[in-house]
Amino acid sequence: MQQIINFIYKNSNLLLFLLLLCISLGLTFQSHSYHRSKVVNSANFVTGGTYQQVSNLNEYFNLKNQNEQLVQENMYLKGILYNTSDTTLNHLDFFPQKITYTDTLYRVTSAKVINNSYNKPNNYLTINKGNKHHIEQDMGVVNSLGLVGIVEKTSTNYATVQSILNIKSEINAKVKNSNHFGSLTWNAKDVAFVQLIDVPRLAQLRKGDTIVTGGKSEIFPEDIPIGQVEKVYLDTDTNNYTIEVRLFNDMTNLGNIYILDNINKAEIKALEQETNKNE
Repeated sequence: MQQIINFIYKNSNLLLFLLLLCISLGLTFQSHSYHRSKVVNSANFVTGGTYQQVSNLNEYFNLKNQNEQLVQENMYLKGILYNTSDTTLNHLDFFPQKITYTDTLYRVTSAKVINNSYNKPNNYLTINKGNKHHIEQDMGVVNSLGLVGIVEKTSTNYATVQSILNIKSEINAKVKNSNHFGSLTWNAKDVAFVQLIDVPRLAQLRKGDTIVTGGKSEIFPEDIPIGQVEKVYLDTDTNNYTIEVRLFNDMTNLGNIYILDNINKAEIKALEQETNKNE
């Protein structure tokens, strides 16, 4: 206590000056609106900057949650896109990680790629959804940019996907502008390109034309984007065109994907098998 008294006694002049300065500044700010507004604005600037930094930090740590929300929204929109018809959707049931359309064709499930090969002739992806999530063989796989591949095998929690960068891959596709069809394959030369083969010579093709899925199978809906025409060759053996297609997707960098399940697939296959028996 004595030390405090000694400090005040030694610095009494300075302390008195500071006290009077504070009183005079307070009176000035109270009686002059200009000075008062300057102080308030300065305080707001400091606190506002602090709040902005805190907000930015919270947004950064919340990016994962925001990304998951975007995946769910995209899944919802893709479900609508792949199931749009002339009739109104009368009923829609929403479940986490899944959209079910009771009056339409495709069920959409989101997943993530946890492994991806692209430098081999036969390339596959591994995704973090499996039998437990109702994923089965021969389901289509897409992402926000377009075609990715087809489910090959499944386990309880995981599945492998035959990439379109696979020499065994053969998917029905077409030129969007002309509706001329062909088979989408890969020659194992470049990860940025696939080939659309057996396109009739009657097709009028230009560089930049869009290539999409043809919808002639039960795996993919029609008009899923694939890529753009880069070059066109005439195959002398078949007398048909082979199109070099520049992919919209970067197949070396895949994250969130969507699995498409045609809910009428079993019925279609059963009908086709029964028809083939009668031939």
